[in-house]
Amino acid sequence: MSLTDAPISPLRGSERAWPKILAAYRKPRRGRSLLELMVTLIPFVALWTLAALAVHHGFWWGMALTIPAAGFLLRLFMIQHDCGHGSFFAHRKADDWTGRLIGVLTFTPYDYWRRAHAAHHASAGNLDERGVGDITTLTVAEYRSLSRSHRLAYRLYRNPFVMFGIGPIWLFLFKQRLPFGMMRSGMEPWISTMATNLAILVLALGLVWLVGFETFMLVQLSVVVLAGSAGIWLFYVQHQFEETHWSQKPQWQFQDAALHGSSYYELPLVLRWLTANIGIHHVHHLSSRVPYYRLPEVLRDYPELRSIGHITILESLSCVKLVLWDEKRQRLISFREARAKPLRYRTFKEPSGRLRPKTLIDINSRLAKESIFRRSVTGATARPARGQAT
Repeated sequence: MSLTDAPISPLRGSERAWPKILAAYRKPRRGRSLLELMVTLIPFVALWTLAALAVHHGFWWGMALTIPAAGFLLRLFMIQHDCGHGSFFAHRKADDWTGRLIGVLTFTPYDYWRRAHAAHHASAGNLDERGVGDITTLTVAEYRSLSRSHRLAYRLYRNPFVMFGIGPIWLFLFKQRLPFGMMRSGMEPWISTMATNLAILVLALGLVWLVGFETFMLVQLSVVVLAGSAGIWLFYVQHQFEETHWSQKPQWQFQDAALHGSSYYELPLVLRWLTANIGIHHVHHLSSRVPYYRLPEVLRDYPELRSIGHITILESLSCVKLVLWDEKRQRLISFREARAKPLRYRTFKEPSGRLRPKTLIDINSRLAKESIFRRSVTGATARPARGQAT
């Protein structure tokens, strides 16, 4: 490719040009989509079957197979996710019925989830429209205004054991059995959840008849909880990272929130494949109709996108402590930072006469220095160090 043929990046101009630029990547290759579905569904069924047969016959090493099975179930959920955006086949009926059938395996009612997820995409990073399809995030001011019991509840909710351990069990086994948040939003959420529940029940009864209740519960619960934990972790780091973006209207703009409020979670090749490139989340939010297998093409053509919201696996571990949005500092902070004494900005001139950029100065440290200065002016003597002659 010559320099004249290279794509022009909207980063050099208006960020609002991104959706138009990314429209060129929105068309799926239906043969590729079908292949992606087959190379995910068949290994999942095979691994689940082998694990169940091994456990049923007393070979407990079969439980180890639930780990890769969970990986393929996670990938099936990502295909269901693309179906929800209409990007997998770009055919409404094909996408919807593929998503509904996969939803029986992922314990996720497709139509109900799709509506909640659409609300998440429409309001991601908007402080005025939180609470639907996202991780509950309070501002520092909101947290400080809570009663002690409500603060404790929020801290428990944000505890990693609860978020990534109990959370998947609650979400996939219980919460998604009813259309919470949409109980008065028409019949579709109810039909979606009840039909999915019925299909899950029929499938479960058939598998229990084949391998037994104990084997089914051990294998299925292990696979669902492991896949659910990984899925919630991915969703967490996609928006809960240090350089994320939150704002209120009218400052909130869709393109800004999509590009700077979603991360680029760089993963090793195997994990990238199992997670269906969902780590390229900022591009996904800019244009959710781009099939997941075409997202790497965008990074190839616009490599500058790699530096926006970039986090590695090691860096993502520190994201767990980021739990409150500080509207003054415009970033996520930890509970410890929220308890810290207030800081203020101050400017001063360096010896060269150049004005130094604003620097955070601890108020108490500044007051302590002023106290020492006053004592020196008034002639007060400092306390001698231990062992020093007076």
